[in-house]
Amino acid sequence: MKEEKSAATSICVSPHNSSSTMNEHDDGLVQITSANGDIININSDYIDHKLERSICRKLDLRILPVTAIMYLFNALDKGNISNAKTDGIATDLGIEGQQWNNMLSIFYVPFVLFGFPLSLVIKRYNAANVIPILMFTFGSITLLAVSAFNYGSLMAARWFLGMCESAFFPGIIYYLSTFYRRAELARRLAVFYAAANIANAFSGLLSFGVFQINNDKLQGWQILFLIEGSCTVVFAVLAFFALPRSVETASFFSEDERKCAIHRVNTDSSAASGESISVKDAVKVFSHPVAVAWMFVEICIGVPLNSINNWFPQIVGVLGKSTVQTNLYTVAPNIWGAVSLLILSFSSDYLRIRSLFICIAILSTLIGFAVFGAIDTQSHLGAAYFSCFLMVTGSSASSVLTSTWYNNNTPNSNRRVVISAVGIPLANAAGLISTNIFRAKDAPKYVPALGITAGFGGLAIVIVICITLFMIFDNRRRNKKQGVSLTYRDVPTSTLEDGPSNPSYRWMY
Repeated sequence: MKEEKSAATSICVSPHNSSSTMNEHDDGLVQITSANGDIININSDYIDHKLERSICRKLDLRILPVTAIMYLFNALDKGNISNAKTDGIATDLGIEGQQWNNMLSIFYVPFVLFGFPLSLVIKRYNAANVIPILMFTFGSITLLAVSAFNYGSLMAARWFLGMCESAFFPGIIYYLSTFYRRAELARRLAVFYAAANIANAFSGLLSFGVFQINNDKLQGWQILFLIEGSCTVVFAVLAFFALPRSVETASFFSEDERKCAIHRVNTDSSAASGESISVKDAVKVFSHPVAVAWMFVEICIGVPLNSINNWFPQIVGVLGKSTVQTNLYTVAPNIWGAVSLLILSFSSDYLRIRSLFICIAILSTLIGFAVFGAIDTQSHLGAAYFSCFLMVTGSSASSVLTSTWYNNNTPNSNRRVVISAVGIPLANAAGLISTNIFRAKDAPKYVPALGITAGFGGLAIVIVICITLFMIFDNRRRNKKQGVSLTYRDVPTSTLEDGPSNPSYRWMY
């Protein structure tokens, strides 16, 4: 690391007023005394950036591949029900009409109910310990679903699957935020989340192969569940031993790297290293209207996301292909969804802007659903299939960037756990909307559902724009009041435990 600078080195600055001064301390932070007498802590050029790059490379190699594969199996176990429907699981188990929608909907009830308490368990007992255990459990449930014999047994399996998966994604986001800076988080989450798109593509390919197996004892969907559940259970055990528990205990860091890594998360990630759990303090995150607005965004973007997760093979099926070809036709759009997710997230991190890229992502998906619903798909097969690519262009990216956005603006780790534990299940709870707007009587094209899905996307864009305008106004108001010119990059997160109520707080938009 760079040699520490002498304590209390006074420097004159003039963001807006020449009477503002800064004092630099040996902890790498700088204090500004603003024109009106406010004391504001800001970041100094304390970090050795070459050492930072070394740290990020090591974290990327040790954490990202493991978490990405974990999420791949999570997405497979959650979404394979849609592929199974194309192989006749509904007929085999005697599921008729609205029962299928009920079976899809039941997943989201425990997903919402258990997301918050299980996230607190993750915070208490360390994400690297708890998340692999959750993964082992939902993999085991997928294996048990092989023996499902009727509607009720599959309903029970989906209930417990929703319970075990509820805290998985929020837990991973919290886990990554304890290792990476705010401006580094979106691209890492994108790599991690891209696994979901790859899982959807891989699931189509796997289903394409599995459903051609002739077996006297097992149906194709049972073989699919057996393969995916087994792989999930095995990898959960490997992940338990592979994931580092914290930057303080990571064995692959040198001593200098460890000190630098701790400094990084204290100044631009967590409010404090090793914060104790306080539920009373954590729920205060929703005392600010912006946090509530983010939750409405999560619900709105959750509708198109879950429409893709639960109904994409059926949407593609409108093109008139066979069961095997329909699963194959889902592969290319899902691969493109992973690519577009990486492009949008890397661009967002590079420019350090979240809201603009969220709007781009939502707009792409909105147009895809609207076009598919408006055209005669049989007469315009090319345009219809292209609109399928548009649907998945922003469905995942909008979710990743929104989650990153409110995590970036929540320095207190207790509150960050809670807002993710509520926001992400709410997005998934929107699956209750998507599963019930795709009605059997509207098959095969489901035009009303496509229109409603596009409408939720439009509402999400309006809310995102309103949040962004407020953030811009509030940052300017704070700077004007204090006689300084600061952005979120200038203020270390270790001093912002109280969030927006702290005068030094600046929004990242």
